[in-house]
Amino acid sequence: MSPFSFFFLFLVYLSFPLSSLSANDTGLNAPCPLNFTILNVVAGGDQPSLDSSTICEFSSSSIHLVLSDYLRRTSFFLPPLNSSETCWDNFQKFINQYRPNLDVRATCGFQTTWISQGCQNITTKDDFVSQVRDSAIQDAARNCNQSLENNSPCALCTTSLSAMQPFVKGNSTGNVSDCTDYPPIYAAAFANQAGPADRGVAKCMFLLSFNSPGSPGNKRTIVIVVAVIVCFLALSLVIVGLWLHRRSKKKGKKGFSKTEMGVVVSGLDSMKESTTLIRFTFDDIKKATRNFSRDNIIGRGGYGNVYKGLLPDGTEVALKRFKNCSASGDASFTHEVEVIASVRHVNLLALRGYCTATTNLEGHQRIIVCDLVKNGSLHDHLFDSSGKKLSWPVRQQIALGTARGLAYLHYGAQPSIIHRDIKASNILLDDKFEAKVADFGLAKFNPEGMTHMSTRVAGTMGYVAPEYALYGQLTERSDVFSFGVVLLELLSGKKALQMNEDGQPSSLSDLAWSLVRAGRALDVIEDGMPEPGSPEVLEKYVLIAVLCSHPQLYARPTMDQVVKMLETEQSVPSIPERPIPLVAGRLDIVRSAGSFGGSGQLSSPTGYRSFAYESECHSSNSKEEEEERSSDSRILST
Repeated sequence: MSPFSFFFLFLVYLSFPLSSLSANDTGLNAPCPLNFTILNVVAGGDQPSLDSSTICEFSSSSIHLVLSDYLRRTSFFLPPLNSSETCWDNFQKFINQYRPNLDVRATCGFQTTWISQGCQNITTKDDFVSQVRDSAIQDAARNCNQSLENNSPCALCTTSLSAMQPFVKGNSTGNVSDCTDYPPIYAAAFANQAGPADRGVAKCMFLLSFNSPGSPGNKRTIVIVVAVIVCFLALSLVIVGLWLHRRSKKKGKKGFSKTEMGVVVSGLDSMKESTTLIRFTFDDIKKATRNFSRDNIIGRGGYGNVYKGLLPDGTEVALKRFKNCSASGDASFTHEVEVIASVRHVNLLALRGYCTATTNLEGHQRIIVCDLVKNGSLHDHLFDSSGKKLSWPVRQQIALGTARGLAYLHYGAQPSIIHRDIKASNILLDDKFEAKVADFGLAKFNPEGMTHMSTRVAGTMGYVAPEYALYGQLTERSDVFSFGVVLLELLSGKKALQMNEDGQPSSLSDLAWSLVRAGRALDVIEDGMPEPGSPEVLEKYVLIAVLCSHPQLYARPTMDQVVKMLETEQSVPSIPERPIPLVAGRLDIVRSAGSFGGSGQLSSPTGYRSFAYESECHSSNSKEEEEERSSDSRILST
């Protein structure tokens, strides 16, 4: 070989790597083997809701689904690097169907080559299987190979996927796909026969939901339906108005209380007479509270005051009185009453009755009545420095009672109920320290077949699950996260969020995770706890709490599984790696919370931001109304 030829080949060798790694080079424009049309199949004519707070999460999840389809067809997790540009162009075309002017990569900070990079030491199906135990693969095949439309099957499947996490290791590149995304990508491809194109698989494993109407025909249908509903409501209002007018001329009728003040009952009288709820008159309420005496106030908050009351038969009760209500908000109030009244469990606070009325002097009134729980809340006993520390047997009883109450809400109530605001101040304690989960005012029914709901964020910072705080995605696992934080508070005697030496929020769940990871799980336990349990039991409870408060949704167990682990000798599954500290995105959480339209009141027992559910009963801005003390949870955290 001549010196000239050798020199020429040397130049070619030097230039090749540079050209192959350039995102803008034609070397990345090879045909893309990914099939993005599968997203249209999953959508089925519907369209996603893509706003600034959800677009990046939706994009990542969509790409994971497409990669799962590619894995199913080729046994490869990632497309070739030289097809990266073309693959992004194809995905961009899909997104532009709904957001024509949106550049996904620019908006989310995705780099071109990231779509072909992930968990670098795992590129094929065989690579993945070789790193995961056979038992975990078989468990996923057993629990995920069914319809995942409903919550319970999905919960079993995602729990199986979390068991794969400890075995999947490697250096991840970028933020499109990493090692933690590989189990659902694999399971959607091979564990479920329907494959990633199945709508239930898309919802369960990738949290993809296409709910918004997308065609003109659907829009016309909605217009027609809305018009019919409006006409029906208008006619109903006329009929009800005539009926109330006739009823107002009659005195002494059963179930009606018209006093000299001009009290008129509202539409809640139409509730089924078979209910065990008591319909209190407004005069009954005034007598029980001594005309709402300030001495009877046992709690204050954004929604109103909680009063101690005494019924004629000598029963002590607590009454939650909503502020600044209007009759137009009775639908929301009806929802709250029905939610509380529909559940009966030893570990759930039961509703005794309600009152709704309009008075000439005080306006529209809405009040709920519950039994008085005199022993205060878990928050009182954990964080009141004047009180003595709870013993381990008592803490264990509280933990199990709370778990049983939540499990009943998720799987015993029909339809299932998501609490949305589990925190220490909403766990009330009776005189025997039996836990009573309180305040279903923020609960929403979870219709069968829905794996998550996008809704306004409601809850208290430190307790709210990341996927709910950031993206409004609500599942039973959101309550599991909150329970995990409460359990950590119960074990450690520390609050969910505290300020560190730098004046920044410090998350208790992050601290507990770091201690567990360092093999120091028992350091989570509060010093000086009376009658401490065995180290094995204490460590098990710490591991359960850390697993429940895991930032990733599918890594958490269900509340049924939590109860079983607490009650029996069942071991705690391996805890998957945590991608980032939970508080690392606190600014994003606060910023995104504003986009949900919540009231964002700065009031909570821990002193951190609480995102309140918007109600027809609005609080004013007085100092008294902005304070929420721990005492307000003697009955309901208002």
